[in-house]
Order: sequence, then structure tokens, then C-alpha cells
Amino acid sequence: MERPGVKRIMVFSGSANEDLAAEVAKLLNVELGGLERSKFPNGEIYIRFTESVRGADCFVIQSHSHPINFHIMEQLIMIDALKRASAKRITAVVPFYGYSRQDKKGRPREPISAKMMGDLFMAAGADRIASVDLHTGQIQGFTDAPFDSLTAMPLFEEYLSSKLDGPITFVSPDSGGVKRATRFALHIEAEVAFVYKRRRSDVRSEVAAEWVVGDVEGRHCVVVDDMIDTAGTVVASAELLVARGALSVMVLATHGILSPPAVERLSKAPLSEIVITNTLPVTKEALTLENLTVLSIAPLLAGTIEAIFNDQSVSELFKGENI
Repeated sequence: MERPGVKRIMVFSGSANEDLAAEVAKLLNVELGGLERSKFPNGEIYIRFTESVRGADCFVIQSHSHPINFHIMEQLIMIDALKRASAKRITAVVPFYGYSRQDKKGRPREPISAKMMGDLFMAAGADRIASVDLHTGQIQGFTDAPFDSLTAMPLFEEYLSSKLDGPITFVSPDSGGVKRATRFALHIEAEVAFVYKRRRSDVRSEVAAEWVVGDVEGRHCVVVDDMIDTAGTVVASAELLVARGALSVMVLATHGILSPPAVERLSKAPLSEIVITNTLPVTKEALTLENLTVLSIAPLLAGTIEAIFNDQSVSELFKGENI
């Protein structure tokens, strides 16, 4: 018996960022897959897909936003349900990858939670993972399955092309992000600098910016980072850059976590503009920031899903920058 090889794509959304998933589905010209979602009285998550997924190429979109542990567990349960319903291939699309900052041991007896996350996805039944601007590239190696590390750089470059004028310096807020700043500078012909910061080991999210390495005086500075959480790093960097003679300071960050007191800090910071993407849902409080710009990551996610489904190169979408 012969059967025609018809491939079928199905896209599902977790509850974390349904607006983004709907935008991705629209760009792919598909409907979001049917899903019954509820909670038991004790808080346990219940998931059931309302249509057959047998033999389908399934993509589960879920950002790991607050409450982060709930949304991670919800995505894992969705993947498990798809595996048990005989989906042909399951791709976890994680615009923001939870626990990515815990990618190595900094002190004795600490976990490497980013590695554990990969183990959880594999145990649940994911065949592939795709995420945007991981905190460190080494996370790709924490699983044996294919891991597509995407980047929002094309979005930022397009946006900056009409915004920047005059001498520019891309600034990394720490020494670990110099490679990211250098990649931007190579595309836009600018200088590179970085801020040396001191982070307290006994208090989370407290940062002191000590000095700047690089040419920033009399230049427009663009601070580039993968995320803004409590905004301590960004604000300390901006204040130091202004003190060192920068003409202006704007910040680019893929993931706007914006945990309290981020909005309060950013509202008082010497920043001309704060540019983030919608990998995470943006709160109403954050939208009150007059200098906040939110770019949509949906076209890049849709292009990636289409490339994976058609067994085409993902790297070509990002001109080799997704490494």
C-alpha cells in the first residue's frame, strides 16, 4: 500500500504569550491548534488537545514569563500530551528560555539549572528546541537534540538604520557581552566599549558600574544586552556613560522581563530610548514609559517555524548570526 507523503503543520500556544503566538500563526496562514486548558483545585495543570495531532509536525510556543515555573510546567505537559498522541515531530518554541542565567556554577553547591531545563524538554518528548537570544550560547550544547538559537539582531538593525546619526559606540554592560556588541558594530560601522561592573554575591540584582573601557565621550552610546530584568545593570551603565561624556544613551534588549523595580528605575534613568521585543508580554505598567519601543519578534519566529517544517536552513534567515 502506498500513501502520499503529505506533511501537516500544527501550531499551539501556551498561556504565557498568546498574542505573540496568534501573530505567528497568522503569518504562517494557519489557525492555532485547539486546546482545552484548566487547573485542578490544588493548582495542578490539565491539558487536552481537542483535535488529532497524529503524524503532525507540532510547534508549541511558550514564553517563560511570570509565573515562570507554571509556564514551564504547562509547556512540558503540552509536549508530553503531543508525544502520547503520536505527533510526528515536536518543536518547543521558547522565545524566552527560563533559567538561562544559571548556565554554570559560580559558587560551590550551586545547580546548573539551564542544563536541567534541557533535560526536562527531552524527557517530556521534544524533538527540537528553538529560542531567541540565549543568555549564553553554550546552552545549545546542554541537549543532544537540535537547538536553534535565534537572534533579534535583524529587527534591531532595521530599526536602528533610521534612528542613528553621528558617532556611535555600541556598549556591552559587562565584559561577557562584548561579542554581542561587536557583532552590532560590524554591521553598522561603530566603535565598541564595555562597562566593568561589580555584582554583589550576597544580594541578587544589585550592581555597581565601576568604569568604561572604550571610546564613549562625545558619542551616541547604544547599550546592547539580551535582557532587562530589574534594570539595575542598564541604569548603572547609562549613568556611568553620561558621566563619561556620552552625547546620548539608548538601550536595546531582546527580553523585557522588567521585574520590579525595573519600570521605576528606567523612568528615572538618562536613557533616550528603551527598545525591547515582545518575546515576553509587556505589562501595562511598562507601557507607561514614554521612551519604550516594542518590536515584534513574530516574523522571525514564523520564518524559523516555516524553515524547520520545510527542512530548510534556519541560518540563512539570520545571515549566519544565529550562533
